[in-house]
Amino acid sequence: MRLGDWTDGKRVAPEPLEGNVVATITVGTLIWGALFVVQVPFYSWFSDHDHTWWVWTCLAGTGLGLLGLWIVRRREAALYAARNSGRDAHGPSADGGPSEQPAP
Repeated sequence: MRLGDWTDGKRVAPEPLEGNVVATITVGTLIWGALFVVQVPFYSWFSDHDHTWWVWTCLAGTGLGLLGLWIVRRREAALYAARNSGRDAHGPSADGGPSEQPAP
């Protein structure tokens, strides 16, 4: 199979998986945070062995997880609001086609 077979537009993208995204990101963020907290007391050992990037990677994972959690919660709230107002939650057109615009 060639790369062009995947990128030439002949394949239809699969439907996205819907699950409890907030819980998934929360668990991942908590794991990164716990790893950071566990590694901080050993910072001098990491520094002596040139592995401080391990500590900072855990901190970055925690920070990005918090950012992701904020984004996903906003998305969930927007989907909920759209669902309750009767609009299509995924965009202007329910069939995935262009939205109908009035003629000028």
